Amino acid sequence: MGHLVRGMASEPPVSFEGIAIVGAGTMGGGIAMACANAGIPVFLKDNDQRALDRCLAMIHKNYEVSVKKGRFSQEAVAERMGRIRTQLDYRGFEEVDLVIEAVFENIELKKKVLSEVQAVVRPEAILASNTSTLNIDELASATHRAEKVVGLHFFSPANVMRLVEIVRGTRSSAGTVSTALALAKRLSKVGVVVGDGPGFVGNRMMFPYMYEAQFVVEEGATPDQVDRALTRFGMAMGIFEVDDMAGLDVAQRVRQELGQFSDAQQRRPLVADKLCAMGRFGQKTGKGWYAYGDGRTAIPDDEVFSLIREEANRAGIPQRMFTDEEIVERTLYGMINEGARIIEEGLVERASAIDVIYLNGYGFPAWRGGPMFYADTVGINKILERVIRFHGEHGDRWQPAALLVRLAETGKTFSEHDAESAV
Repeated sequence: MGHLVRGMASEPPVSFEGIAIVGAGTMGGGIAMACANAGIPVFLKDNDQRALDRCLAMIHKNYEVSVKKGRFSQEAVAERMGRIRTQLDYRGFEEVDLVIEAVFENIELKKKVLSEVQAVVRPEAILASNTSTLNIDELASATHRAEKVVGLHFFSPANVMRLVEIVRGTRSSAGTVSTALALAKRLSKVGVVVGDGPGFVGNRMMFPYMYEAQFVVEEGATPDQVDRALTRFGMAMGIFEVDDMAGLDVAQRVRQELGQFSDAQQRRPLVADKLCAMGRFGQKTGKGWYAYGDGRTAIPDDEVFSLIREEANRAGIPQRMFTDEEIVERTLYGMINEGARIIEEGLVERASAIDVIYLNGYGFPAWRGGPMFYADTVGINKILERVIRFHGEHGDRWQPAALLVRLAETGKTFSEHDAESAV
């Protein structure tokens, strides 16, 4: 169920007789549910009793939905709820094999938590960070056991989504990574081992996808037009709907944490930060790229259209019409080009690992096989031709990946590159 990086020795996995989680937010609660569903007792810690109470209420509400749908009995819910112990301290942490840090996505806060945890757990215990973007080596520097530190990037909602990116730091031991893979399997999830880098694999490829969509909107399209083009292609949701669901404030923090667009010469999106300044954070505030009324149905909003046009006019960006095909090429080909860079850099061993990530975590249409397989079906030469054209029109962010160029020159596909890598 997992993808191993070549050269990793397999070690007997630990028995998960208990897992500790720090952080009773949405992610911490979802991970606790996933563990409880798998029969694993959980110590769930937070500094705020109200946060613990809200988290338990959310977990119970989720289980009640399952009861109404006939998936669980009340007895099964009681049994699962009984596996989750909430607490304000680190009692019991000395008993567990693995601790998952699931606090707010801030590197200093996460380092503080990991430093505290290592002082109370036993020497062989593994420290995992549920980070979606932050550097694992930097997080491990807050501990005296970097070989026992690993990233476990769960996807929200963690009790439902099947993907876990297992992020190997430069000093993460083979046993640590093997244990993380064993946990993913125990939770009935798909674990994919990836290297350490900003955004890891899945989110790193989402950045050009998301930002090109925003640039296309600044150039004359509308958010709903872009989303329609992407859902017609087969994506489970359009990118602006995804941004609203995840939270525009969350995306803003990621940009800030990673220092994106710090180069003044680099084109940066003009509208997202303005929406955040207006308090339009997405579904949770009832307004983001869309308005939401009483439910979760995205409603195009004239206020957003006006803001986009104002910002584009102020920046002197020419306006034009876009076809669905152009929208798909501008967004997905940027994703594919970034995927080729990721393979070059060794963050994944094979293109197929990227496809597994996108099929299980990002709503990529299964019938298209994942972004790298899709590139093979389109033709590497066509992908490269468009990337070169976009490079000429839009600058350095479209610099063709060396692997993409090499495959085109040799007439090979990503699948054939995978086969050669396996020899």
